[in-house]
Amino acid sequence: MTSPETTRTAPRSALTRARVLRSAVALADRDGLGALTMRSLARELGIEAMSLYHHVANKEDLLDGVVDVIAAEIQDAVGRLEPIAEDAPQSEWKPAMRRQILTARAVLLRHPWATTVLESRTSFSVHIVRYFDSLLGLMRRGGFSYDLVHHAMHTLGSRALGFSQELFEPDGATAGSAAGGGAEEGADAAATAMLAQMADQVPHMIEMLAEVAHEDPDSTLGWCDDQTEFEFGLDLLLDGLDRLAEREAR
Repeated sequence: MTSPETTRTAPRSALTRARVLRSAVALADRDGLGALTMRSLARELGIEAMSLYHHVANKEDLLDGVVDVIAAEIQDAVGRLEPIAEDAPQSEWKPAMRRQILTARAVLLRHPWATTVLESRTSFSVHIVRYFDSLLGLMRRGGFSYDLVHHAMHTLGSRALGFSQELFEPDGATAGSAAGGGAEEGADAAATAMLAQMADQVPHMIEMLAEVAHEDPDSTLGWCDDQTEFEFGLDLLLDGLDRLAEREAR
């Protein structure tokens, strides 16, 4: 039986790009995105750092590959959803699209650091393109013109992938979350102190934050992106798009 130590010190020839990328995802899941470096990944694989360059060209190539792994996981999860029946009413597009987006979100909740990487990429994973194409297909089934589909995708933005881009967040909150939480707590404390000093200038902000504090870190992909807020925004958008599609059909 192969021991864990034997696996960690496997020769370079046993490595593949797929194994390197899976190990990178596992490392980020365990220690946060801030811990994912070429050196730490090499250590995780039990090889010299230079050996990684046979499989990933540089850190950016590594991050592109990591996005591809997450996107493939999303595609796999979406592929297991029950498809809309051929004779289903046109209105089925909305619950089907809601299920698909929340399925993507469930994957991201298993890898909460991944949203930071997704927002930073300048190229698209083929799995991401296929995922968006399936959303377009659902809207076409709902009677959307391509013009309305185009508007819808701009309006949904990152929410189509299962997370909300924050309007603003304390400096370091995202990085703190990726690194394991310490920096995030410091950033939140600094933001709270700043707002306290401005209490007489921003009374509505102070009252709102006091009332709507989010306390469920297991359902969060951002400073203020908990499950309730995400679904509220998603449903608001889908309801509005549904009305526009009905108007177009008249």
